[in-house]
Amino acid sequence: MPASVLRPVLGALGLTQIRYVDAVRRGRASGLVAEVYKQVERDFGVLAPPVALHAPAPEVLAAAWMLLRETLVVPGAAPRAAKEAVATAVSLGNACPYCATIHNNALDLLGGGAGPDRPTRPGPEGDVGAAALEEVVAWAMPADGRTRPDRPPFPAAQMPELAGVAVLLHYLNRVVNVFLRDVPLPPGVPEVALPMVLRVLGRAMMSASRRPHDPGRSLDLLPAAPLPADLSWAAGSPAIAEAFGRACAAIDEAGRRSVPEAVRDLVLVNLVGWRGGPRGISRDWVEELVGGLSEKQRPVGRLALLVAFASYQVDPGVLRSCRLVGADDQTLVEICSWAAMAAARWLGGQLPAPH
Repeated sequence: MPASVLRPVLGALGLTQIRYVDAVRRGRASGLVAEVYKQVERDFGVLAPPVALHAPAPEVLAAAWMLLRETLVVPGAAPRAAKEAVATAVSLGNACPYCATIHNNALDLLGGGAGPDRPTRPGPEGDVGAAALEEVVAWAMPADGRTRPDRPPFPAAQMPELAGVAVLLHYLNRVVNVFLRDVPLPPGVPEVALPMVLRVLGRAMMSASRRPHDPGRSLDLLPAAPLPADLSWAAGSPAIAEAFGRACAAIDEAGRRSVPEAVRDLVLVNLVGWRGGPRGISRDWVEELVGGLSEKQRPVGRLALLVAFASYQVDPGVLRSCRLVGADDQTLVEICSWAAMAAARWLGGQLPAPH
């Protein structure tokens, strides 16, 4: 099937995977949403559901795509195989089977499943040995209960890209766990079809990755904003620094719009000292924390805390409670986006940096 036909078919099937909010169909997209969709199809190869799920909140959609493009898609100092290894490792650590499946599939297509004596083959960016990928994975995995290397196992020039991918996936894992299913399949499609779907998706993504991708082409989607101090690791790449400055400003504004200040403060205070581990098997810890909020704020507080600390524990009742206090699709996406980015930035700050 020609790529020009395959892309919209895959995109339409991908949108059926979105739950709890109404997907914005490709033919109904306009303005900023239409421009982002166009860029995603062109540069990523398919309208990826982890990006498209943000469409009810156009600025947040642009922020998510900007970070994905400038860190993972655009070639730079870090090989694509190393980026996909980081994306897979972070997704596994965050219990996000959807993202882990997609990025592990991409890593396999790049040769990342090779044995220790056979290098991967990530194309023109250079070869990466399996042992080197294992070191990158150890650096990227959430640190709770684990010993991390005290410095990155790669050149300092690769830090903006690899740390950027890690922060991006800490963010995407959380929103994906809420708004997508565990497997990248449309509802009703049996899981036996997954290998075939992954082959088709992988071919589309790898084909798109071989086309030229100039840094910074997504930046005009959002206004300029300074790079936050806690993201100083991005400063070595002008395009990635610009992307994080603009994207985080948009997501912060979404948080001010949709997340009460008392809830934002509660999430940020509880991030301090956290190393990425589970808060508990049950959700008793959430109920204890939201007890100090007003009755109307508690549903939003519950959702924001779960997204930040245990996104895999969000269930339909949590979303339904937010609807009952007035949250629409845009508000739900913005709550989840703000909480996910707060956690992602905190965990990104714990990544070992060059001395």
